[in-house]
Amino acid sequence: MKIAILTDPESAAGYRLAGLEVFVAADTAEAAERLANLVEEDAYALIAVDVALLQDPYEAVKRQMRGRDLPVLLPAPSILSALKEGGEDAEAYMRRLIIETMGYEIKL
Repeated sequence: MKIAILTDPESAAGYRLAGLEVFVAADTAEAAERLANLVEEDAYALIAVDVALLQDPYEAVKRQMRGRDLPVLLPAPSILSALKEGGEDAEAYMRRLIIETMGYEIKL
């Protein structure tokens, strides 16, 4: 079984570089439709969904998930969701991610 990510066009390249199978959606309606199709395919063990597209991916495909254990639907934070009004700026967001991941700050 495979892992997939459903994300916005701006974030897709980074996930592709990480080797994930990426599906792109421009808005919430398209994301819900694509997610329903991915669940129906029954080829994925895990589908990470960008929270900027769908806050609650399970709720969007509740009917398709009835009686299924897989795929696991994982809400994944994105840069766009972090940069929404009132959020951090892009530099602060990336700095925080690097510190959390590596344990120290890298100056670019």
